[in-house]
Amino acid sequence: QVQLVESGGGLVQAGGSLRLSCAASGIIYSINTMGWDRQAPGKQRELVAAITSDTGGGRTMYADSVKDRFTISRDNAKNTVYLQMNSLKPEDTGVYYCKLTNRGADHYWGQGTQVTVSS
Repeated sequence: QVQLVESGGGLVQAGGSLRLSCAASGIIYSINTMGWDRQAPGKQRELVAAITSDTGGGRTMYADSVKDRFTISRDNAKNTVYLQMNSLKPEDTGVYYCKLTNRGADHYWGQGTQVTVSS
């Protein structure tokens, strides 16, 4: 099993910045992907950003809506993933869920952290 603990959400004005963190523990394989999904009110959960482990190639991927504003990074030694969110917009409001995928097959999510961007 995998446990994910998120931190860093909150309320910010449009144009501001927030940094989310997520620490993973448990059975984590060397080939894994960590990232963030979000769910806005009344909308389906969507991928925001993800990053593979070094063993998995260290690749990053972003939703088109956050490219050039958000940056995902990870500390493999600490099994921690970060999401630096800049130039935040009201449409970025939602619950952000940390996600870990082991070997492309087993998915785990954290409890979620609320991000609210006021206009």
